[in-house]
Amino acid sequence: MTNSGLGAVDFNSAFLITIEPTEQDIDLLGHVNNTVYVKWAEQIAIKHWDVAAPGNLIVKYLFVLLRHEIDYREELLLGETAEVRTWLGRAKGPRFERFVDIRKPGSDRFCSFSRLDWCNVDTQTRKPKRVGQDLLDLFQIPG
Repeated sequence: MTNSGLGAVDFNSAFLITIEPTEQDIDLLGHVNNTVYVKWAEQIAIKHWDVAAPGNLIVKYLFVLLRHEIDYREELLLGETAEVRTWLGRAKGPRFERFVDIRKPGSDRFCSFSRLDWCNVDTQTRKPKRVGQDLLDLFQIPG
């Protein structure tokens, strides 16, 4: 399940995908390995960008991860489904804050919750580029 990703500024308006863990995602303790949650956080951020951004912006900008904070609360097992949500926070200079919540459908507790700082990079110069009004308008989020 996915949505447009536009106006994603909190849990309720978040861009959403569902994922079912594979056997390769499971660690020796029998649940999804912590590194898999990190991989899923990156995957949904990229998918959100790819779904929301038109081709002219995809070739103009790219985002690189600068910082990743993650908390783990609930285990996710093989055969269970994960709802992976992402939304955007504040933009400051070239940095764009992003949140990722991964949980079982209907759960009040997350399996993992991440706060990430991404840096907007100009693809031509490969230098950081301020998050401009064009990107704020694209994602339909306040500046």
